[in-house]
Amino acid sequence: MSYALLGLFSLVVIVLVSTFARKLGVAAPLVLVVVGIVCSFLPGLPPVDVPPELILALVLPPILYSAAVTVPLTDFRRNIKAITGLSVLLVIVSALLSGLLFWWLFPELTLPAAIAIGAVISPTDAVAATSIGKRLGLPPRLVTVLEGEGLVNDATALVLLRSALAATAGTVSLWQVAGDFAFAVAAAIVVGLVVGYLTVWFRSKLDNPILNTTISFAVPFLAYAPAEAVNASGVLAVVVAGLVTGHRSARYFTAQDRITERINWRTVQFVLENGVFLLMGLELKPLIEQVTEDKLGVDHAVLFGLLATGLLIVVRILFVIPLIALLRHDQRRAERTDARLKGVRKTIDTWEVVDERSERGLRRLRRFLTRRQADVDFLRSEGLGWRGGAVLAWSGMRGVVTLAAAQSLPHSIPYRPQLILIAFTVAVASLLLQGSTLPLLIRRLGIVGTSVDADRVELAGLLAEIGGLGVSTLDNPSLRQDNGKPFDPQVIEQVRHDSQLASEAVSELTVTDSVGPLEQRRALRLRVLQAERDALLDARSTGTYSSRITEAAAHMLDLEESRLIQLGGGSDEH
Repeated sequence: MSYALLGLFSLVVIVLVSTFARKLGVAAPLVLVVVGIVCSFLPGLPPVDVPPELILALVLPPILYSAAVTVPLTDFRRNIKAITGLSVLLVIVSALLSGLLFWWLFPELTLPAAIAIGAVISPTDAVAATSIGKRLGLPPRLVTVLEGEGLVNDATALVLLRSALAATAGTVSLWQVAGDFAFAVAAAIVVGLVVGYLTVWFRSKLDNPILNTTISFAVPFLAYAPAEAVNASGVLAVVVAGLVTGHRSARYFTAQDRITERINWRTVQFVLENGVFLLMGLELKPLIEQVTEDKLGVDHAVLFGLLATGLLIVVRILFVIPLIALLRHDQRRAERTDARLKGVRKTIDTWEVVDERSERGLRRLRRFLTRRQADVDFLRSEGLGWRGGAVLAWSGMRGVVTLAAAQSLPHSIPYRPQLILIAFTVAVASLLLQGSTLPLLIRRLGIVGTSVDADRVELAGLLAEIGGLGVSTLDNPSLRQDNGKPFDPQVIEQVRHDSQLASEAVSELTVTDSVGPLEQRRALRLRVLQAERDALLDARSTGTYSSRITEAAAHMLDLEESRLIQLGGGSDEH
């Protein structure tokens, strides 16, 4: 079988497995790993040996970028303490402790080399836990913490791996390692910020969604390459650039830019994320064949991998316990802060504005207090309890980064094939053990996310607020058309009515179980759209209109249908 046919076969397998896994209620990554393992032993299948630098430099950046652009920067900031603890401190602790285990198991390994393999198996996968959590409806804060951990911990592990490998030569001290680590993180943040801001600015000048999306495919590599060139963390730079892009796209990109980019990046993300899990399974047979019996057999390597998996699970559980205690302390402190903030706001409301400068200062102060109050309300209402901590502790699945990083180990390290097989064992064992039992744990603990009714109430409130501010534009006496003429009063009233329709439609769903007039209007409009689409298809088949016109009309129908589906609380994602 040629590699072209293997690639085609992989795409078909990914689609089929994802389709049936969703119907069976099983996480697709788990099934893909098993399918890959089975396929690796099929006769006629060529050995799959992907260079690790291809994974780390070409596959990992777009995966992390596509995930980062969808993480709200506000949520990331509010959970920075938990994310930093899990993605930095826990990775370092796990690498050191597992490194000590390997140092004891392999007498020929130096301590820096043992810590290097510990760094390899320390980062959790950015996809596995969140895909399960989202499917089962975990609370949004818990999902954000898991996403943030998966985005950042790869950077910590790879920087630690690089520092440990440098230490194997005996040319660096502990302080040099710490300094290199700090520089790699700081420089990566700077590179990510610069790339994020510059690319958003440049893309906002492109008056074409296709060109805009095309440039977006280069952004992960524009962040990764220069960061790696200065010995910073390329993957952390990619994450920072993705967070900046996702946050600023709402202001600087057009609606069509965002729609086009979102659809294209979902496809890229789907193929890459699922493809790497299939690749993990396909690489099993070549890994086993590399292990020689004279030093350490396959059975011993697998056993040591299972020991390391058990150690990582215990370390994560012990780490999460004080982390949750700290977060619960923050929640109790937020209760006290809330009372103080309300007192400060009452005091400010009594201040008098004497000039324009003081008015601007007071407006900035009120904006700051509003943001601080929102943060406090978030901590009070969405605290992480012990049940959430249990899910967090059991969400330590490893993934393809562990395998790719293991394969990047230099050939001079003793037991290199065995260490790679150990890393593979840790990744697969954690995926199958924790990934298969995590849904059961979530159901047994009775953890649920936000309710649909609560989300509708909040959405209705937001739409009413922004709708009211938007409609106030119509009351401006100096409102004029581009040609300087006033708008027709009847047109103004019609726009006013249309602008209020969205919030009223969502509010209608929150106050009654029956089908109200706005819901009837939405459903009826969807039927009209379907009839229009049928007529459009007929017109296209007869060729009575040019193709560019029928495509433009089809796109308009798609946009309106998507908007109406969203108003009904559904989704146009399939």
